[in-house]
Amino acid sequence: MRPWLHEYPSPLGPLLLAAEPGGALVYLGFPNRLPAALDRDPRGLTPDPAVMDPVVAQLEAYFRGERRVFDLPLALRGTPFQLRVWAELLRIPYGATISYGELARQLGDPNLTRAVGAANGANPVSIIVPCHRVIGADGSLTGYGGGLEMKRRLLALERPQSGMLFTEEGDGFHVFGEGK
Repeated sequence: MRPWLHEYPSPLGPLLLAAEPGGALVYLGFPNRLPAALDRDPRGLTPDPAVMDPVVAQLEAYFRGERRVFDLPLALRGTPFQLRVWAELLRIPYGATISYGELARQLGDPNLTRAVGAANGANPVSIIVPCHRVIGADGSLTGYGGGLEMKRRLLALERPQSGMLFTEEGDGFHVFGEGK
């Protein structure tokens, strides 16, 4: 069965949404990165607005700064390891970041940093499964399917206030806090 596709003109540029007929979100990302497994020619599919309306409404609230957590059905498709990584990504709080290495440690093996990076890069549901919240060990912005500028803009959107800096908390997350 072919998923439905919808192009959403987000404030950060176009996003492509794909959902199963029952409404579970399969893909949220960038039109130039649509996984071939979903469909080789997404332009041939007709979007179903009724299925996408809740997704679009929650994305619009997120971009307005009114939503911090998404409540949508997801149909994530990946390897068992990728699914574990994506489940951990869902635990990263709004306005926080975590390094690839810390994410690997949370999964039980600090040597999995590169594998975590690869799984992060394969995340099929950007923004909702917040892979943009994963950064380099030194706090630098590293790889993102939408480009580093998009990652920077998403992180800036999630800052509680302007002028905030990263600080490290004991749980491994880097939380935006007031600079000193």
